[in-house]
Amino acid sequence: MDFVSGIPGAESWTTVEPVLKGWSSDRKFYVEDQAGRRLLLRLSAGRTFQRKQQEYEAIQRFYRLGFPMSRAVDFGIYGEGEGGEQYVYMLLTWVDGVPLEERLPGLPPEEQYRLGAEAGRILKQMHTIPVQEELPHWEADMQSTILSRIREYENCPYRLEDDQQVIAFVRQNVGLIHNVEKVHHHGDFHVGNLIYTPEGRIGVIDFNRWDIGDYAEEFYKLQIFDRERSIPFAAGKLEGYFGGPPPEAFWKRQALYVAYASLYSIKWSIPYGAADVHDMMDRYRLALSDYDHFRRTVPGWYLGDGE
Repeated sequence: MDFVSGIPGAESWTTVEPVLKGWSSDRKFYVEDQAGRRLLLRLSAGRTFQRKQQEYEAIQRFYRLGFPMSRAVDFGIYGEGEGGEQYVYMLLTWVDGVPLEERLPGLPPEEQYRLGAEAGRILKQMHTIPVQEELPHWEADMQSTILSRIREYENCPYRLEDDQQVIAFVRQNVGLIHNVEKVHHHGDFHVGNLIYTPEGRIGVIDFNRWDIGDYAEEFYKLQIFDRERSIPFAAGKLEGYFGGPPPEAFWKRQALYVAYASLYSIKWSIPYGAADVHDMMDRYRLALSDYDHFRRTVPGWYLGDGE
């Protein structure tokens, strides 16, 4: 455990085990100390210090809302090795329970829906934290990012059937991102980052993609991850957030984000290997079916004609 010896308190750690799950660039470790505390250690490059400090502060804000989540315990920078290379460390409490994505399939549909509604209400709570920052160019920057990423997809070695129709849909509708409500995002709020706690509640982990943006943008991974794991959960998450069926304006932007992300995720997944690329291709095809080649903005699974 010499590589963590520069972190305050590390001398009391009795267990440090790698956590290999997920796509984060952070190195993650499960930690136990002499007092029996269970923690998660995240390590990242020293150049990320400012970004990680913002993440640490965001986690502290979210924790005050009172739902089960990984609490920020400590944060700082330390040097490792003879070269004195700098690393950022963040310590968080370990959330007890099992991954929700593993537990959901064995639960009755009504319980899946209840958990989805709880997750939606938690996300709504997170979005109530006031945004203090002035972001006058956010909409223009987001539109530019989407169009740039669509070009990246067009130039990648993988092209999918009917993609020109989806690309056209994105380009024709990117202007919907205009004067949107901006909120504090979790940034990766889906079944893969939720825990089924021993009390049968939702626990929230992995805030490392935190940012500020359009509230509707927070939901496109519902199509990519939640919908394939549990349609009742996905529907409950939407209706828990909105207090009923989502409004039309949400569905229009959601379809835009889903269309763009379904294409860009193909290019994004290339460094992770062929298996991940093909998984994202399958998700693209499912979205294409759910949205009837993006001729409609409310997906078929929500309307009751999905799988």
